[in-house]
Amino acid sequence: MNTNRRRPVLRFALCVESDDPDLLTPRMVYQVLPDESAAKSDYIRVIDNEGEDYLYPASYFILVDFPPAVRRALLRSAGTAEPGAPRKRVAPSRARSLQLT
Repeated sequence: MNTNRRRPVLRFALCVESDDPDLLTPRMVYQVLPDESAAKSDYIRVIDNEGEDYLYPASYFILVDFPPAVRRALLRSAGTAEPGAPRKRVAPSRARSLQLT
């Protein structure tokens, strides 16, 4: 039995268009979540300004590739861990400061 799993690849996208600036801000980088079904319909699933994952037209974004250090910094600034990385326990008093705004 093979228990080796491939770590999910972290993907990010640069917003280049938005029909609702409260949810998506042009020139802002968003984390992309895998969604093969959405991709077949030319949509992309991102974590938007409200911290929710949602489908948007793929034409609103340009996929970007960052070096690992930049990906880690983006995830730290959002208060999330890289997929497959050990999760750190956060004291309840600090948990609010790590949420996306």
